[in-house]
Amino acid sequence: MAMSSATSAASTGMSGMSGMGSMSMVFTTAHNTPLYSKAWTPTSTGAYAGTCIFLIVLAILSRLLQAWRHTLEQRFHDKAMKRRYVIVRGEQEGDQFPDESEATKEKAEQQAILTSRGIDEKVRVITAKSRSKESTPWRISTDLPRACVYTVQAGLGYLLMLAVMTLNVGYFLSVLAGLFVGELAIGRYASPVEDHH
Repeated sequence: MAMSSATSAASTGMSGMSGMGSMSMVFTTAHNTPLYSKAWTPTSTGAYAGTCIFLIVLAILSRLLQAWRHTLEQRFHDKAMKRRYVIVRGEQEGDQFPDESEATKEKAEQQAILTSRGIDEKVRVITAKSRSKESTPWRISTDLPRACVYTVQAGLGYLLMLAVMTLNVGYFLSVLAGLFVGELAIGRYASPVEDHH
């Protein structure tokens, strides 16, 4: 009795494995490969070409979004650097920059009046455009857009990955073509160390 149940369990397991064996594990050139759902299955050569064009556009959008995110990060960093200032107490204007040349012009640009609790104080505004890795305080005006852009960028990356995982040669080459065109057009604006999907 125990032997017959073990045999039936083994045959059930084998039939489940054979169902999995029907998945294609090699590249295919079929024009009826579904993309993202059974409803999106090209039924003609024109529909297949349209799907490939969609993937090219999606890949280009992925590169555009990466470049936009990089420029946003630069703006957020520069904005955070402009918020910094140092109060200079007890310094006279002449003490800060002794010679009256270009330094005087820079001094006028770097100084401001800070009013705090009714007291006017001269401050030296510190701005830097270096890309240092020090963290800035959490701000909803910066971190919420950053999170939204990153989420959309990750979603596009996963959609492209799923298209490549169909192992359809046309879809694969379309994704590569879109990434190539996107990099060619706006790659100089993206960070050189971003990871690719």
